[in-house]
Amino acid sequence: MTASNGETSVRRFASEILLKVDNRKAFADILLDQEIRTGKLGERDRALLTELVYGTLRWRGTIDARLSNYLRRPLVDTDPFIRNLLRVTLYQLLFLDKIPDYAAVNEAVQLTKNRGGGKAAGFVNGVLRNFLRRNIETAAPQATDDSIAALAMDYSHPEWLVKRWIDYFGLEAAKALMRANNERSPLVLRVNTRKNDRKAFLELLKRNGVTATATRWSPQGLWIQSGSAVDELPGFHQGLFQVQGEASQLVTYLLAPQPGERVLDACAAPGGKSTHIAELMNDAGEVTALDISARGIEKIRDNATRLGLTSIRALRSDASRDFPGSFLGHFERVLVDAPCSGLGTLRSHPEIKWHRNPRDIERLGRLQEKILDRVASCLKPGGVLVYSTCTLTRDENEQVAERFLKTHQEFELQNAAGYLPEQAKWSPTGEAVASSSTPVERNPEREPPTKVGARVEGPMVQGSYFMALPHRHNTDGFFAARMRKVT
Repeated sequence: MTASNGETSVRRFASEILLKVDNRKAFADILLDQEIRTGKLGERDRALLTELVYGTLRWRGTIDARLSNYLRRPLVDTDPFIRNLLRVTLYQLLFLDKIPDYAAVNEAVQLTKNRGGGKAAGFVNGVLRNFLRRNIETAAPQATDDSIAALAMDYSHPEWLVKRWIDYFGLEAAKALMRANNERSPLVLRVNTRKNDRKAFLELLKRNGVTATATRWSPQGLWIQSGSAVDELPGFHQGLFQVQGEASQLVTYLLAPQPGERVLDACAAPGGKSTHIAELMNDAGEVTALDISARGIEKIRDNATRLGLTSIRALRSDASRDFPGSFLGHFERVLVDAPCSGLGTLRSHPEIKWHRNPRDIERLGRLQEKILDRVASCLKPGGVLVYSTCTLTRDENEQVAERFLKTHQEFELQNAAGYLPEQAKWSPTGEAVASSSTPVERNPEREPPTKVGARVEGPMVQGSYFMALPHRHNTDGFFAARMRKVT
């Protein structure tokens, strides 16, 4: 079949979105949502646009390596729009089969002509037709004597990150992680248990034709399979759920907030964990949610209002700076879900791996340590501090926690296993995860059945730390340390 004008427009939109992702370091999901909400595209074209944008970002490293074989100059020197149009087209040629190769090439050439690029159109045509003339399987560059280069091309991750993860996890685990990162992330909801329970909400979704499955690790989570926008799902406007990843939900359980307590969420936007804290406290107590941006504060307030939560006070504040005197020794619990490199979220934000670099990791590690130093004084003696990130680098995770504990000897590290939901305390063999603070006895009747296709290849505790991994748990990559202020 040949491509329709609508499909050609989809490829133009995809190339333009990818250009903005490059130029602005913007998040693709936000740009996609903006384009979809214009109403210009039908359901089929919306799905294709999403596939082209995310697929091209996931496999950009592989695509760029193969493109480079057909260019006389570095790809980075190519016109930015043309560069992204070539990427989108190669993604079609390599990974999609609904449109014939010749049609995909013709679309790219026509789009280039429509932008007034006669000479550029000839360039695009030459590159793509040369690509098709050669065996695609042999189009990959030959690896150098450094195997990192081959892995980076095969798994479409930057070389610096491949090396870092091999050092951190080992070769085979790093390969499994990168493979998982190139898969689609499921949409996960957290059921608002103050308004309904998971079973009842699951039935509501099914009655409305939405396919949903209970999450493996979180007792409040649901996996959703739906092409609808989140705000079009049943129960959204009634506050029956909040979008929140499964691993993110588990971090709040580590904090273990109790009704009547005063809790500080130091880096709170968009409010997923703040609202979860309030729900676990039965909305009885005080949740102070801070964020550095006005837009972030607005999101927290909007979510709290929609969910019917009144215990949350959202304030604009920079957690890396000194707090008001009224905060000192005021809180029973503090959560620092710190600004981080986000490398645990590559399934849903594949652009992050192309935006980050090693300098970012170092800079963010220093910022995280600074925030922890500031919040330490906000806790009462006996209070609990949870430090979490959605990244998978030692520099932002264990090293930050270890340095904090070394310089703040009034804190002690607690074993995360003692505070996870019951189903997250078991390994697949049925062995309990060891906990120094809470003995755990195996009760097979309380273990939910494993979902078909879910990864349950190991417990979610490494040492005393919480660690969720995409390739082991089918969640985002998350780290958390639970610490208690002894004096």
